[in-house]
Amino acid sequence: MIASTKRIANFDWVETTALTPDEQQTLMKQYDITDDILTYVTDKDETSNYVYDPDNNQQLLIALVPYQLKDPKQLRYIARPVGFLIHNGTLFTFNDSNLNFVTDAFAKASQDPDVATPTMFILQSLFALMDSYIPIVRLITRQRNQLDKILNREAKNTNLLSLSYLGQTLTFFTSAMQSNSSLFARIPRTHLGVNATSDEKDSLEDVTIEADQVAHMIENEAQVVDRIVATFDSIINNNMNDTMRFLTIWSLTMAVPTIVTGFYGMNVKLPLAGLHDAWLIAVALSLALIVWLLITIKLRKKR
Repeated sequence: MIASTKRIANFDWVETTALTPDEQQTLMKQYDITDDILTYVTDKDETSNYVYDPDNNQQLLIALVPYQLKDPKQLRYIARPVGFLIHNGTLFTFNDSNLNFVTDAFAKASQDPDVATPTMFILQSLFALMDSYIPIVRLITRQRNQLDKILNREAKNTNLLSLSYLGQTLTFFTSAMQSNSSLFARIPRTHLGVNATSDEKDSLEDVTIEADQVAHMIENEAQVVDRIVATFDSIINNNMNDTMRFLTIWSLTMAVPTIVTGFYGMNVKLPLAGLHDAWLIAVALSLALIVWLLITIKLRKKR
């Protein structure tokens, strides 16, 4: 969707959401935006970046924001790009994943009286977009605490899977925020940062600080989840070892009577085989060997 052009202070803003191929053609024809740029900003796997093209008088900035996967039973997020393009003085925003909080951030920036330039619009929007990670991380922390309590009572596979999904989400967030922070640290040396006003530089500094704080928050939570996962992995492995040890001992004890009775099942003459109560001797011998085997295993365990 291409929204109608809005006039903000001294520049025009064109908001786009989940562009169709026909709408991309409209942008190319009406605003002379190249196909390469549209392909770049609509790529859902794109990472954070800033590109300045002096020949076409345009600046492109892409940042990564949280995107919730459609899984009603699990809390799962990845990161998706949001694009900003300053082309011949006109600002274009690209919310190709159709995220409501991104639309809200753009709307809030457009109504801010301090936003007088496309650069300030971008920076104010980025500040809100970086903050969008915080409520999700707090939700992850709450669910992590709940899972930790449940798993301490009983380690079920479903709960362990939910915990692994939290770790997966935090891995995506960590990578996204590292990419965002790297971008914001590089911007002061780019055309956007060099030509920024003092207010814009202050806003850029605020965005950089906020991104670093969010990245630190995500990193701390990721470390906690990783340690919890590692702890329960160790517990499960120990339980598995105990189970395998029990099964091994059980199989050894069951092998003893099989061996003894196997000898006396052969069609050859064996000692005591002709006695009326020979089967009792076979049972007693089996029990004696089983007791000896268990005592030997116990003594070896104490060493």
